[in-house]
Order: sequence, then C-alpha cells, then structure tokens
Amino acid sequence: MKLMEPRYRRGLGPAHGGLMGISTFGILTVSVCAALCACVGPNFHRPAPPRIDRYTAEVLPPETASATGPAGAAQKFLSEQDVPRDWWARFGSEELDALVADALRANPSVQAAAAALRQAQENTAAQRGYYFPTVQGSFDASRNHDALGVLSPTLASPASFFNLFRPAVTVSYVPDVFGANRRQVESLAAQAEASRFQLDATYLTLTANVVTAAIEEAGLRAQISGTQRVIALEREALLVLRRELELGAIAEGDVFAQEAALAQLEATLPPLNRQLQQTQDSLAVLTGHLPAQLKPTHVELDRLTLPTDLPLGVPSQLVERRPDVRAAEAQLHAATAQVGVTIASLLPQLTITGDIGSSATAMSDLFKAGTGFWSLGAGASQTLFAGGTLIHRKRAAEAAVDQAGAIYRSAVLTAFQNVADALHALNTDADALNAASRAEIASQKSLDVVRHKLELGSVSYLALINAEQAYQQAVVSLAQARANRYADTAALFQALGGSVSPPPLSNLSQSH
Repeated sequence: MKLMEPRYRRGLGPAHGGLMGISTFGILTVSVCAALCACVGPNFHRPAPPRIDRYTAEVLPPETASATGPAGAAQKFLSEQDVPRDWWARFGSEELDALVADALRANPSVQAAAAALRQAQENTAAQRGYYFPTVQGSFDASRNHDALGVLSPTLASPASFFNLFRPAVTVSYVPDVFGANRRQVESLAAQAEASRFQLDATYLTLTANVVTAAIEEAGLRAQISGTQRVIALEREALLVLRRELELGAIAEGDVFAQEAALAQLEATLPPLNRQLQQTQDSLAVLTGHLPAQLKPTHVELDRLTLPTDLPLGVPSQLVERRPDVRAAEAQLHAATAQVGVTIASLLPQLTITGDIGSSATAMSDLFKAGTGFWSLGAGASQTLFAGGTLIHRKRAAEAAVDQAGAIYRSAVLTAFQNVADALHALNTDADALNAASRAEIASQKSLDVVRHKLELGSVSYLALINAEQAYQQAVVSLAQARANRYADTAALFQALGGSVSPPPLSNLSQSH
C-alpha cells in the first residue's frame, strides 16, 4: 500500500560566512539518509471478503407472507440494492424522525465517539511532525566574575565582572532510516480510521435503538390498552357469575374459577407497565435527557408505514457497509504497522544535530564578526543488550496482529449472523402477523354472531362477555405482532449497516 513519504527540511542556512559548506554537508547527509530509508515490517493487505451469494443457508422466498390490515403488506427482498440514507424515514412518522434527530444531536455516546475521532486525528498529525527537524531557540544571559590572575585570562578586557549573552538555534533531526516513524504514523492513521468507523457504528446503533424503543413503546401502549379492556370485561363477567350464583343458576366453583382467571389476567398488567416505563426511560436517555425530562411521544403503531422494499445489497459487500467490521479492519491495520515499529527498534538509530549562534559580553556586539559559533554532528546508536525487551515487544506486536485478525473475523461472522437472524425474524413475523390477523378477524366475526344471538335471546350476557374477551385478547396479540414486524424491519436495516446522515462534528463537540 502507498505510504506517506517523509519530507525533509533543508539544512542550516549560510547565516555566517563559511557555513555554506556545512549546509551542503547537512543536505547531503539528509539526502543519503532519505535514500536509505525503507519501511521494515509487514505491509498491510485488506482481508478478502467472504465469497458467498446469500445470507442464509436456505434460499429465501422473494417476499414474505402478507396479512390484512396495517403492517400486513408483503415485504420484498431486493438484492444488489443498498440501504437508503436515513432509513428510518421510510416508516413515515414525523414523530419518529424528530426522536432520531434529537438523539443524534444530544446523545452523549455520539459526542464521546466524535471526541475520540478528533483525538485520534490530532495524535496522527502530531506524529507526522517527527518527519521534520526539531528547531529550538534559546537565549542565555548571565552576570559573571572572573578570578583574574589565578587562571589564564578568558576575556579581552581586564575587568573581573562582566556580562555574557548567548543566543543560539539548535536543530536536531532523526532520519527515519528504517521507517519506524512512518509505521507509527501508519498505525495512528489506522486508529483514526477505526475511530471514524466507530463513530459511524455509534450513529447506526443509536438510530436503531431509538427506532426500536419508540416502536416498542407504541406497541406496549397498545397492549396495555387492550389488556385493560380485557380485564374490564373479566370483571363484568365475574359480576354476572356472582348474580347467577345468588340465583342458584351456577355452582360456586364457577365463580372461583372466574376470580382466578381475573387475577391471572391482572397479574399480566404490572409487567407491561414496568416494561413501558423502562422503555420510556430508555428513550429519554437515548435522546440525551434525564428520565424526568422525557417528553411524551406520539408514535402510534397505526400511523407507521411498513417499508415493503427491503434492499439487501450484495452479501460479499457487507463487510464494506458494516462500520463495526471496517473498524475491526482498521484496528488490524494499526496492529500490523506496530510490528514494523518494533522491528525498527532493533536496528541502529541515527541522529543529526546542529547549533548556530553568537556570544558576546554586550548586547550591541551580538552577531558581529568574530562572535559567532556553530557545530554540526551526527551520531548512531545501537542497542546491544536490553534483557530481551525489544525482541519480546516484537513478539507481543505479532501476537496483537493475531488477536486483531481474530477480532476482525469474529466481526465478519457476527455481521452475517445479524443479517440472517433479521431475515428469519421477518419471515416468521409475517407468518405470525398473518395468524394474529386471521385470529382477530375470526374473533370479531364470533363476537358479531354472539351479539346477534343475544338480541334474539338465545345466549346469555356471559357468552357476550366471553366473546369480547377473546376479541380483545386477539387485538393484544395483533398489536404485539405488528410491533415485532416494525422492530425487526429496523433490525434488518441496522444489520445491513444502514446509512446515516450525521450532524457536523463541530456540533457534536458542544455539550447539551
């Protein structure tokens, strides 16, 4: 792969006469070092994507089953089409769109991921600075006393007290002979890339969680409403049975059985209420608010639109679309580059330094002829013995590559599993909705028949209550089946790496 080539700043300029040769020598030295530069260590190559043409073991039908009523349309699986940007808008709910927008703007997880990306980018830029020489300026001023007559004279003036001023510029440069810095920059750049994909994954997970929570909240409200209606009917049935018991028309055991049925049904309501409250708390936190600050949501199941066209894309390209897989790939790239860094630490290190400045006893004499000084040097060092530290660091870096490779393969497997699970869920959801819809229609017809018979006096009022109970229970099951289908559709978009239009990073750097 193509790596950024280091650029070298030219050597010391001819500020004083006679320095042209020194500058030429410095340029020559740097040029030779640049010519010798090479990146040690393995070069990173992107893993090949899986060569498959479907997500599931069996061939899926081109579309799911259909059912009557809302959310009952058949969903078509479209291959070689990518997930549309801002996929949640396909549910056709302005309230849902507003919740997602609030979450993308104010969720702390998004802000943290954005800050991590900025940090990684700045660390990469900081490391690139080592491609260039380090230039430091200094200025020393001192008041001194000379022991005249004791040592050989050090000043032209016989005065024992004198000032000394010494401005200087020091240039140091470490040529990247074996590519240690380039590998380090490569590793940090890959980590920044991983942070970018992790930010994308945060967007995707957040939007999917908001959509799923909003759908779940709407479904729970529908189930609670239906359950409350069934409980009310059970209570009416109990009153009827008690009156018939008083008249001696039924046995006392029938009343006890109805009381037990009512209690069992009432026991199902608190878990639903608890789940609803917890889902609402989750929505508040997802949108960046405290649970006490939650605004009532108005997402209703009956007002949602079921996406009927489901783009699946090309299976072998899933690794390109899933941000978590791309982040794992970038981490593998970073670990591979670190092997080169550890190999370079085993090789000689070259350093070039230079100083130029002036020294005088009076500020007005600085930079005059005869006050200048300079030095130019080069050094090389090689670690001869470090107790095995360097070789063990290299082996640790190689083990890190193995670890990152395993994590990448795990991410790929998980990605394909997520898609397969979502596709299976949608197929079974369609069948479940079809059955629940038929049950709701049948119980509605049964209720109509019982009402007509009640008008004719051929059945008791208790038969009507039982028919209404069956109908309301079918309504609850139908609401749950609809919510499951909406939620699993959102899960498919998430599993496919659904595309998101994130807000600018500058907006995410501010706390809300």
